[in-house]
Amino acid sequence: MFDMLDPLILQAQQQSSLEVIAVVLALAYVWLAAKQHIACWLCALLSTAIYSYIFWEVTLPFQAALNLYYMLMAFYGWRQWRRREEEHVAVLSWSVNQHILSIVSLALVTLLLAQLTAHWFDNNYAHLDAGITVFSVFATLLVANKVRENWLYWIVIDMLAAYLYYANGLLLTAVLFVVYAVFAIYGYQQWGKQPSAYSALRAE
Repeated sequence: MFDMLDPLILQAQQQSSLEVIAVVLALAYVWLAAKQHIACWLCALLSTAIYSYIFWEVTLPFQAALNLYYMLMAFYGWRQWRRREEEHVAVLSWSVNQHILSIVSLALVTLLLAQLTAHWFDNNYAHLDAGITVFSVFATLLVANKVRENWLYWIVIDMLAAYLYYANGLLLTAVLFVVYAVFAIYGYQQWGKQPSAYSALRAE
């Protein structure tokens, strides 16, 4: 058993201090988001700035670009949450049909993006990298607009991302995303505890 843990211990010892800081800030973000505390967006801004640099260094271009997008979304999310607080709107929900249409569309974009960039980067995980990026962009928009089902997307995204990061030697980040998946379950439950403020968006 201890022999199996040796590679994990070695990887943990090799993690950079920047990654440790990014992990702490990212954990703070998801915890505050689950609690619907607007300070989550400040943590998101700082952690994603660090991760943009880290992912570029390990040749995960989609993940680097994704974190640049997260930085912009931190400003957008903060503004949207402030507006919703002023309008006393808490959590929204989408219909099943809206989600099915979104998933099919995002899957097609993933395939196209992976094919278009296949010749630009030496990346053995191009489709996974692209898929995580595309679906994360969408799920982040759902978070910023307080759509409850964003947490269901994050459960799947986070587990796939954990595998991708572990395969690229980012152990702490891989562990972080497993924790994210657990927080996503918690967040989904928390966002569903406000029936008086819960509105439904239905597809026509």
